[in-house]
Amino acid sequence: MTRRGGDGSLGATCGLLIIDEVHLLADERGAVIESVVARLHRWVETSQRQVRLVGLSATLPNYEDVATFLRVEKGRGLFHFGPEHRPVPLQQTFIGITSKGRSERDKKMDDVCYEVVAEALRSGYQVMVFVHSRKGTGTTAKALAERAAMEGELEQLFIGEEGLNEARTKYIDRAEKSQNKELREHFRNGMGIHHAGMLRHDRKLSEQMFSNGAICVLCCTATLAWGINLPAHTVVIKGTDVYQPEKGRNVDLSILDVQQIFGRAGRPQFDTSGDATLITTHDAMIRFLDKLVRATPIESNFIKQLADHLNAEVVGGTVTNIREAIQWLRYTYLFVRMCKNPLAYGISAVQHESDPTLLHRSRELAIEAAKLLDERKMVRYNSDSGNIAVCNLGRVASHFYIRNQSVATFNEMLEKKRFSPTDADLLHVMCCADEFENVRVRPEELDEVDRLKKSCPLDSNAPVEEFSGKCNVLLQSYISKARVSSFTLISDTNYIASNAGRVARALFEMCLKGGNAPAALKFLRLGKSIDKRFWWFQSPLRAFEYELKKNVFVALEDTRIGSEEGYGTLERVIELLDMDPKEVGELCHCFRDGALIQKFVRFLPRVNVTFTIHPITKNTLR
Repeated sequence: MTRRGGDGSLGATCGLLIIDEVHLLADERGAVIESVVARLHRWVETSQRQVRLVGLSATLPNYEDVATFLRVEKGRGLFHFGPEHRPVPLQQTFIGITSKGRSERDKKMDDVCYEVVAEALRSGYQVMVFVHSRKGTGTTAKALAERAAMEGELEQLFIGEEGLNEARTKYIDRAEKSQNKELREHFRNGMGIHHAGMLRHDRKLSEQMFSNGAICVLCCTATLAWGINLPAHTVVIKGTDVYQPEKGRNVDLSILDVQQIFGRAGRPQFDTSGDATLITTHDAMIRFLDKLVRATPIESNFIKQLADHLNAEVVGGTVTNIREAIQWLRYTYLFVRMCKNPLAYGISAVQHESDPTLLHRSRELAIEAAKLLDERKMVRYNSDSGNIAVCNLGRVASHFYIRNQSVATFNEMLEKKRFSPTDADLLHVMCCADEFENVRVRPEELDEVDRLKKSCPLDSNAPVEEFSGKCNVLLQSYISKARVSSFTLISDTNYIASNAGRVARALFEMCLKGGNAPAALKFLRLGKSIDKRFWWFQSPLRAFEYELKKNVFVALEDTRIGSEEGYGTLERVIELLDMDPKEVGELCHCFRDGALIQKFVRFLPRVNVTFTIHPITKNTLR
């Protein structure tokens, strides 16, 4: 919103900006915070209008660096609360497993986890068990139930005596009606699960059941610790291996995540103490203890996304040359940390000594980003003068928040399909966007994706084992309103649908400004199909699908699904106004509804365009 500047914009009217969880500066999304704060500081300086900034965090080791970045004065606006301010004292336990084999180690972790959970339940406390994969929530709950049944403690500890738990009785019907099979099964054992792959309704149900005491144990992923205020007396982190798709391997759980999860233990209104346990391998335990004691400062991730944010500044008109780009970099958290910890940003001790103000390194970063943007036709960079000028592609990418890697992909693919691209070709181009690269292909979903692919109106050439192929199928299923059963696929479909409209509109603008009329038309109608959730070759009366019977659409639509006729369906529908209501009823196989159908046809916009053509040169018409 601050990218689209102007007198009436959010940036111009904002008087107070509150950044919660400001330690997300260390996350890949942290670059957005840096960009917005830098833009706001520069705006304050040029307009001489005061804006107040408030940053909040519960886990921030180097808070003084963040204060410098936010321009907070030490004596006046900086407040640090140590562990002594915590309303409920917290006991932290670290358990290291020494078993070498994978299966043996996992079994040992389950056993230790059960002992911690059972001990808390005997004392009458609720427990949250954090694991690091969606599948892991269900398998952990199942392992706990099996062990409890073996020990003969399932009824007594987990479920509670029949009739005594009123909250449980209240939720039985709602839990049994849930579409999520796992949620139903685990509720019967007195437990719940919670992860991003579940439907919002089911996640909310799990939160309510745990909050009201209907379930005693909740197995969840770390997302619950960040966005939702749901504390418990006892918190367990089972395992610290987290799969990172970018690296293609497991990495250690972030120490910020550990602190955030530990912060969930102990409810100020209900408990006088909190208990947090970390179960991991013996090697990892030593690393985590070291990190907790030494409190590793958070670093900036801005360099990775520097080109995108520089492009936004060029489009906004605040950066027009390399000198201004260097000045802009000085407003970022990246600059604060480069001065404090130059080694982490590729600056050797010798370089730092000869360049204490980091002018040379800032220049290198700015030129590198400008060259990359120039190569991708987003800006024009003149290496002799250092001037940077905005281009159409850069303006579109900034306004629609498209990454520069996506623009490079689009440039290359659209060039190959410059002449007479089909709708299927262009949909494939869109699904190759960098925005969708986080959509993972899971082996257990392939059968359902193949089934959905058979009912897709447009041919998908990409195999469903690739992220672009899976996106293609799920996006077509979303537009066609096909039924998707798998909860992970529903979650992926929602993610794709929330980004696809924006990407389609950006591609439409790119093709429009690039003079590629056939592709522009096709991207526009694809964008509208995503917004309205029906295809351009289907009847526009589908906008009123809840008012009209299904056979109206069947009668009016072309049987050749995916036909290249374009907007012929609109013309066929408008022609219904030239008939009698009785004739319309007969045509649509709804004999009594002719007048009703015509009523809805009149709601459709009918535009008459008059134009005159003036030749200017051999190749140009006005």
